[in-house]
Amino acid sequence: MKSYNKILTLENEMEAQRLSSILDQEGIPHVVRSYHDSVYDGIFQTVRGWGHLEAPEEHREKILSIYDQMGE
Repeated sequence: MKSYNKILTLENEMEAQRLSSILDQEGIPHVVRSYHDSVYDGIFQTVRGWGHLEAPEEHREKILSIYDQMGE
């Protein structure tokens, strides 16, 4: 199994869903991890962002490029 590294921090759930959908279409393996914790009522999301995306390192540049294009 390939090692997954943190690629970028996601600001909200809609951004996470949109990026994940695009990466699925591109066939890029990835995992989206939310920082929400019901015990702390989501306090980490206000400090650290909504969550982050992990993927194999060899896909970093492609993912960052897709992410940048999403903001345009």
